[in-house]
Amino acid sequence: MIQFGIDKLLSSSQSLKDQRIALVTNHAATTNDNNPSREALLKQNFNLTKLFSPEHGLDLQGADGHEMKDGFDALTGLPIISLYSTKLAPSALDLADIDIVLFDIPDVGSRFYTYLWTLTYVMEACSIAKKKLIILDRPNPVSGNMDLAEGPMLDELQSSFIGRWSIPIRHSCTLGELAKYFNKEKNIHCDLEIIICTNWERNQFQPDWGIRFVPTSPAIQSFESMLLYPGLCLLEATNISEGRGTDLSFCCAGAPWINGNAIAVILNDMGLDDVAVTPISFTPKDSNSKYYQQICNGVQFEVREPHYFQSVSFGLLLIRLIKQMFPQQFTWKPYPTLVNPSGNHHLDKLLGISNSETLFDLPLARFIAEITKLTQCRTWKNKIEGYLLY
Repeated sequence: MIQFGIDKLLSSSQSLKDQRIALVTNHAATTNDNNPSREALLKQNFNLTKLFSPEHGLDLQGADGHEMKDGFDALTGLPIISLYSTKLAPSALDLADIDIVLFDIPDVGSRFYTYLWTLTYVMEACSIAKKKLIILDRPNPVSGNMDLAEGPMLDELQSSFIGRWSIPIRHSCTLGELAKYFNKEKNIHCDLEIIICTNWERNQFQPDWGIRFVPTSPAIQSFESMLLYPGLCLLEATNISEGRGTDLSFCCAGAPWINGNAIAVILNDMGLDDVAVTPISFTPKDSNSKYYQQICNGVQFEVREPHYFQSVSFGLLLIRLIKQMFPQQFTWKPYPTLVNPSGNHHLDKLLGISNSETLFDLPLARFIAEITKLTQCRTWKNKIEGYLLY
């Protein structure tokens, strides 16, 4: 069975127990037998003194992009300091009374999933405060296969909290590997240690681990949603629902004005053997989601071949198809969040390139040529190769 970094720490590092420890975590961070990491550390007498939490909060109940407040953890009684609020990094005062920061948060392998960028702010804060940071590493749930990495590479003119520095959308790395990369390439000079996980091979996906799936945020409720997320998240920048507020978030797409049957026929006739498309109707139940309590017609996706499915390319093609079929109804839409209050230029921030909406006005052949060029990221493998841990 895979051992996560937290499992390795619990079984080997007694020397940390006399250190005052802050833990950056959320409720998705568990041992390989599904115990919350923070509780497991306390049970083995590690001196946890405070918790830091990312977007969605420690309990993973916060809506996408909504500010999270400080509080106290009902499970451990420890104070929680939010890193998705008026500050994105621990302050000097937050770090003054601790010796070591541990980081243990599961990722989903996509550039615009914000836990990675919380990690980079924590690295910078630890460097300034001269505190050691130990990352309890975890496998990439959508595999570490570099041939499945997809761009575009981020143009840092489009830097934001959903893409701070230049990596592809699907990066095929663990957070430990990316931390090593940024620590050197961005000259952070953090005193960094990575406790690697064991028994993971880069071609494995989360179902191969033999460990129960744990949702990583309110909208990532299944392994399938992780696979589709790099492409379906692009729907955030449109008036098409990505399924938030349903049990199929990032596994479907729809709107009251879409003809799901027509979309399904076209996509299935394209001979895409890696994904199956079926018509569906759904009603978002979350008041923060698009088309709240309205019946949406659309399509559901089932990834049949994870080993070569390319989500970003698929998401771009899906948006262009819907825009072409429903030109009177389709619109680009702002996506306001704590870190981008206006919500403007959201597609540029997601894709990491400027003027991205103009791509969808190109003739089909040129559009396909452009997205093929953009999503290939052949240079990434060479850039990251020296930092890989597995």
